[in-house]
This record gives sequence, C-alpha cells and structure tokens, in this order.
Amino acid sequence: MREIVLDTETTGFDPETGDRLVEIGAVELNRHVPTGRTYHQYINPEREVPQEAVDVHGLTYDFLRDKPVFSKVADAFLDFIGDAKLVIHNAAFDMKFLNAELKWLGKASIPWERAIDTLDIARKKFPGSPASLDALCRRYGIDNSARTLHGALLDSEILAEVYLELIGGRQPDLVLSSSANQRRSADTVSPTAPRQRPKPLPSRLSEIEREAHASFVNGMGDSALWKRLS
Repeated sequence: MREIVLDTETTGFDPETGDRLVEIGAVELNRHVPTGRTYHQYINPEREVPQEAVDVHGLTYDFLRDKPVFSKVADAFLDFIGDAKLVIHNAAFDMKFLNAELKWLGKASIPWERAIDTLDIARKKFPGSPASLDALCRRYGIDNSARTLHGALLDSEILAEVYLELIGGRQPDLVLSSSANQRRSADTVSPTAPRQRPKPLPSRLSEIEREAHASFVNGMGDSALWKRLS
C-alpha cells in the first residue's frame, strides 16, 4: 500500500482571492514504511508574498521569482503522487490550493476521498487536546527542533513520523507479520515425547523413615488417602 505524506506552503489562506502555492514537499511510504523517495519543489507564485506569510515559512518573492511556475511542475508532481492516498495535516487547506492550481491549468482535481487528514485523526483520538503538528510532536516525543520555520519537505518528514504514531506505532504490518511467523513456527514444532529412564532411580528414603511413615499412616485408620491409593 503506497501513501504520500504531503505538505504545502502558500502566499495566504484562500486561492479564490489570489493566493498561490509557493512550495510542495512530499514523502513516500510503502506499507507504512518510508521508502526514501521524496518530492520537493519551490514554486514562483507570480505575485508578491505578504510579510505575514514570509513570517511563517520564510519564502520571499525575491527568493521565488526564478523558480518554475506551477504549470511547469504540475505533471512531475502528479506523476510522483500517482493514485496513492495523500496523508495531510489539515487536508482541507492543502487540497483546496492543489485543486485550485490544477483547475486553473484545466487538469482534473484530486478527489477528496484520497486525503487522509491527520488533524482529524488526532482530534478524534485526543478530543479536547491540542492537535497541531508541534503539539503532536511533543506528545509522541518526536524531535522537531529543526522546525524554526514551516517548510514543506521538513514538515512532511515530521508528519510521516506523527502519522505512524497516530495509527498505532511504526511498521504495524511488520509487527503483525512477526507474530504470524511465530504462530506458524509454533504450529510446525513437534512435541518431544518424554523418555523413560532405563533404570529407575533408587529411593531416597532410609529404612527408618519408611517404617516411621507406615506407622503414621496406620494411625490414621482405613480411610487414609495413602491406603486407598496404594
């Protein structure tokens, strides 16, 4: 099962008012294990970047002006994600921007059903608790010290770790596989039949101890357990 953990950075909050993508980062998982394949692209938004957005991700228009526009990278991005599920924190935000950019190019939108929203998972799992990416890192002891500013690829890598914790820990398929192998191994091992000694061990009771025990049993009468079992 292939999944893509994805994050974007933008010029603002709403593509309908002219905001654009400025960065996409993505990490590939296969059966809940990072494969090492990533996608990262800075994008020229063809407009100024407001200071409020720069304060979040640090990407100025001076830095982005020589980067490719989205139309030049759209196909490579779509090829990378393929038909995989998209793991996104606050998926509504990123999906809104991705589909707006695709619509402006006349390309098909990404179906909402492909999104796995880790924000929604966290709120259901920990109702009433902070569910930001930083809060989840603190909860799970994930190192996010390098996250001084938002960055799409770094946030995707951190989110991949958070996602694996949210769904029950790292490499759940590997754990299940290991348990199954242990059960199969147990089923195939034949029990070893007990072997009798060729010669019984001699009694450790002395003759005096044997006579004392017999006298004790006789004193208990005919209902003594030892007499009924002998």
